[in-house]
Amino acid sequence: MVSIVIVLLVSSFAGFLGAITGLGGGSIMVPFLVAVGVPVKYAIANSMITIIATSSGSASAYVRERLTNIKAAMYLEIFTVTGAIIGAYIALFAPSKYLYFFFAAFLATSFYGIRRETGERIYESAVQDRISKWLELEGSYFDEAVGREIRYKMTNALWGGLGMVIAGLAAGMLGIGAGAFKVAVQELILRMPSKVSSSTSNFIIGMTALAGSSVFIASGLINLTLAAPMAIGTTIGSLAGTRILNKLSNRTVRLLFIVVLVYLMAQMIYKGVTSVVS
Repeated sequence: MVSIVIVLLVSSFAGFLGAITGLGGGSIMVPFLVAVGVPVKYAIANSMITIIATSSGSASAYVRERLTNIKAAMYLEIFTVTGAIIGAYIALFAPSKYLYFFFAAFLATSFYGIRRETGERIYESAVQDRISKWLELEGSYFDEAVGREIRYKMTNALWGGLGMVIAGLAAGMLGIGAGAFKVAVQELILRMPSKVSSSTSNFIIGMTALAGSSVFIASGLINLTLAAPMAIGTTIGSLAGTRILNKLSNRTVRLLFIVVLVYLMAQMIYKGVTSVVS
């Protein structure tokens, strides 16, 4: 079993990056645990605890700063929770080898969409459809990087909800919170500003992970000796990350997002190629 001290340090770093990018610490912890010999299904199950801790540590700070759009988060959680429960059951029975490749492929879809959005664009004039307008999916926040109040409106609520079902499905299967895909859906479909997307993703992933973890707890895959230091580390890291996000430019947030995705994709493809079906 890997050292608790190492798990604590790595999970702190994972929580820090998760809070800034909206990925959730699980995206980093699953490849790390797999790399040090933890079976992928156990890594996925225990990573769910990490995701809950990351969300708990950063969500309150983002809500206080008005970065998180609570109304949008509550609407989207309906879809992600449903997908997470289904995905967790699939993970229990799917061959481990295929989970590696699904992990990499899922991250690749998020990278493909978000890589085109590396500028400083902030969506403030989206034309809302009827459902988005009825749900009042709009908001504002003060952006410290540009020094002004940003007002925005979201659109494509129905398509965004369907995208979140897929995100929840992957979250339950892979134990990653699916923050990468959530951020992509929120920015590219709902047209959320980048910082609002990252902070709202952090809010949503906690509920998504809680739904998925209930399945893994019942299956006996949760190891408290492993999950506890991961939860502590990601909470510490996510609290540190919340103090930095609003001071970064949107371009920096997106570029950091992309760098992390590329590394994680390479790691999981390698493990998939070198593993045996189980």
